[in-house]
Amino acid sequence: MTFEEIQKEALAFRDRRDWKQFHNPKDLAISISLEAAELLECFQWTGSNLQPHDADALKDELADVIIYSIYLADTLDLNLTQILQDKIRKNASHYPEDKARGTAKKYTEL
Repeated sequence: MTFEEIQKEALAFRDRRDWKQFHNPKDLAISISLEAAELLECFQWTGSNLQPHDADALKDELADVIIYSIYLADTLDLNLTQILQDKIRKNASHYPEDKARGTAKKYTEL
């Protein structure tokens, strides 16, 4: 299944429940933040072990972040595929391979 097909499926799920009426940009942005916090919670108290407590919970929370992002992009009439491509290109210009390979420095420090 393509990303575009997944987007359509997520939007159809929302629309069959008549939830779009509740999806204003502010509340969707809050929902993304809340779900991202729940994603982070999967790693809480793992110490030096970088594995999440529950891999299934991690998958669910990551999916929630993506689904709310799809809803927000739709609400704002943004082409999510295009803005992802644009951001990847922008990151490529900020982080040229020859300077960024193997370093965690911010682009302003390269």
